[in-house]
Amino acid sequence: MKKNLITSLLYTVATTILFGLAYPLVITGIAHVAFPKQAAGSLVYDAQGNIIGSHWIGQAFTGSTYFHSRPSAAGSGNGYDPTSSSGSNYAPTNAALITRVQASVATESKGDDVPVDLVTASASGLDPEISPAAAFYQVPRIAAQRGLSASTVQALVQEHVQPRQLGILGEPRVNVLELNLALDKMVAAK
Repeated sequence: MKKNLITSLLYTVATTILFGLAYPLVITGIAHVAFPKQAAGSLVYDAQGNIIGSHWIGQAFTGSTYFHSRPSAAGSGNGYDPTSSSGSNYAPTNAALITRVQASVATESKGDDVPVDLVTASASGLDPEISPAAAFYQVPRIAAQRGLSASTVQALVQEHVQPRQLGILGEPRVNVLELNLALDKMVAAK
């Protein structure tokens, strides 16, 4: 019995060191060498070199001069809390979900059908992307607020549409942070 206990404790210590410490450190090291930007969080910087976000984590853009992201249920407040990634888990018949979606529709609506991703949160609550339809839907508002032609803003959106991965995986999408940064850059250069 004593020999079995000592053997099991030694295996526990050895596997903890091997798989809990050594393996993660080796993989992290390889990641930093092979994919340095991704391993560092795919951070996005402004012109002054300040971190303003990550390519992979959604942010709240609520101003009328910016493209809006998907609503977020992650964390408290306005959502978008990367330490509390989650959806609301409300059923489609839940009154709180219906009220929130109706409020989002009222905010976004201009008499047309609002694209679903502008009024519903993603499962993670941190989706950084919207559909091209959701981006194009916002073009008239952005053009009017920024004093730009709709065709100029449409062209900017079209430049930022990312196709399906490998031509078959996922759906076409637009990263909202990158689109808004390009919009600010275009307006500043004007």
